[in-house]
Amino acid sequence: MHELKALHTFLLAAERKSFAQVARELGVTPASVTRTIAALEEELGVQLFVRTTRTVSLTSDGASFAARIAPAVRSLQEARADILNAHRADEGLLRINAPMSLGQKVLPQIIGWFRKLYPKIDVQIVLTDHFLDVVEEDFDLAVRVSGPPSDKFTIWRKICVVRRILVAAPGTPWARVTHPSELPADACLAFSGDSRSEQWQLSDGKSRYTVDAGQCISANNGEVLGRFAADGSGVALLPTFIVAELIRQGRLVRVLPQWHPPELWLTLFYPPYHALPPRIATFSSFFEAHIGRLVTELE
Repeated sequence: MHELKALHTFLLAAERKSFAQVARELGVTPASVTRTIAALEEELGVQLFVRTTRTVSLTSDGASFAARIAPAVRSLQEARADILNAHRADEGLLRINAPMSLGQKVLPQIIGWFRKLYPKIDVQIVLTDHFLDVVEEDFDLAVRVSGPPSDKFTIWRKICVVRRILVAAPGTPWARVTHPSELPADACLAFSGDSRSEQWQLSDGKSRYTVDAGQCISANNGEVLGRFAADGSGVALLPTFIVAELIRQGRLVRVLPQWHPPELWLTLFYPPYHALPPRIATFSSFFEAHIGRLVTELE
């Protein structure tokens, strides 16, 4: 880093044409700048500046040297700034992956509040309804709604439980069923990352029943399935935060309220850090402190 500082001092002197001006900008003495330039000239074996009592100017060797090193010094300075910012709690870039519905409904508020407190943390968000590899896709963290994690190559943090319920449009035959066995296969709408079928594992606390869904309609987005159900196309099993507004509007009703699927977790996934970088730890704590209330409000 001492060599980088020396080269930065040289380039600044070449631009300012004044050792005194460089000294003021760097917060050092003019003598210190003079010694730095002299040591660089001695190391290279060439004169870099022509000095007068009022100004300094580059020699031909100095001009050639400046032109060659300027891009490299700039890149090194940017790399140094990036790595320093990456380890600050209140500055740097944060790349987040999140599910489409959750991201649309809660992330704007969460990120808005977060940015007011930490305006120097830049945020990039990618919304998808399938799991991306946080390492290969270069994410700092991913928000996921899923069963208990089994991924051994990432680290994760459970935030809260996400409730799911069965819903259908009022007035449809399956809105009045009393047992899962009464749900026709062609009326069960499947949520699937590859838009295929899924199995609903339901329990009333005493017995269990499996429903095969997706024979006629499946999708990889909960909002879409909620609209299908509200339009009378069938029964959907979805998180309450997705369908709560449609229920309030009277377009959906809950089906088989005594039957419940396995828990889903709202979880933060990270690359395999030895310790969370400060800016990621800062966001994670903020997210955990606020997401529960927002999800509850949506329900």
